[in-house]
Amino acid sequence: MIFSALLIIIGLVLFETISSVDNAIINAEVLSTMSKRARKWFLTWGMFIAVFVVRGLLPFAIIWAFNTSLSAGQVFSAAWSSDPLVQESIHKSAPILLVAGGVFLLFLFLHWLFLEDKMIGLPKAEKFFMAKGVWFYAVVSVLLAIIAWFALKQSNLMGFGAVVGSSLFFITHGFKQNAEEQEKKLLGSAQSDLSKLFFLEIIDTTFSIDGVLGAFAFTLSVPLILIGNGIGAFVVRELTLRNIERIKRYVYLKNGAMYSILVLGIIMILHSFGFKIPEFVSPVSTFIIIGYFFWKSKIHIRLNNI
Repeated sequence: MIFSALLIIIGLVLFETISSVDNAIINAEVLSTMSKRARKWFLTWGMFIAVFVVRGLLPFAIIWAFNTSLSAGQVFSAAWSSDPLVQESIHKSAPILLVAGGVFLLFLFLHWLFLEDKMIGLPKAEKFFMAKGVWFYAVVSVLLAIIAWFALKQSNLMGFGAVVGSSLFFITHGFKQNAEEQEKKLLGSAQSDLSKLFFLEIIDTTFSIDGVLGAFAFTLSVPLILIGNGIGAFVVRELTLRNIERIKRYVYLKNGAMYSILVLGIIMILHSFGFKIPEFVSPVSTFIIIGYFFWKSKIHIRLNNI
């Protein structure tokens, strides 16, 4: 039991850290244009908001959204108690939450695979899909239709959950696209530190949604999610402050994060349809995938003398 919990927490820390590398890079670049006082504020109070407010409250908010029969107090207490009525309600809603999270992660991976610029980690597959980028919207539309069709056979709410996952992806994707444009403006302008701080908090919140939804592929235990994501957020802050240039050298880490997201999304969807997948599969697969692309990055650094 203790070993399983530790494995899940370590997997969550690794996933949160690697999937937030882009977040850390954006933070470091924007912080470099700000005053010392503003940087200090963000790295203290910004940490508090990201770890204790956003990542702390988001798991409860997600569970509450899928358990409308429960009060906010019941959802919060469920994380720390074993009230059978509350636990039963959360168990019944789990398939809806899992299919929503799975669709979100699957779409996140496919958008990266088809449309985003990337270091080519798996040449044949990635080059093929990048050349077919125009097909992204057709592919995700067909996938959503198929998943929703089978989900509706389970329950209307599961079908609705699949649509929620799709909607959440496009909403957060819109925020990220706008953030990329805003980052370019901020780096090339004399915008106030307050504007930049507000921008960084929005970016942190958007990336937090990816991490928290992915965490439910590891476990439905909120305490474990809070511990794993919390530690991961601290690691991301340390990367932002100290080692961001070194991390940029590991050019295939983003590939590892995205293939992990693909596997976690598939696991969540399978779980939602009742397939029994051991809890260790999510953290172990994350270790293997990210380990492979870390190794590939090390080879790239050595061959190019970076």
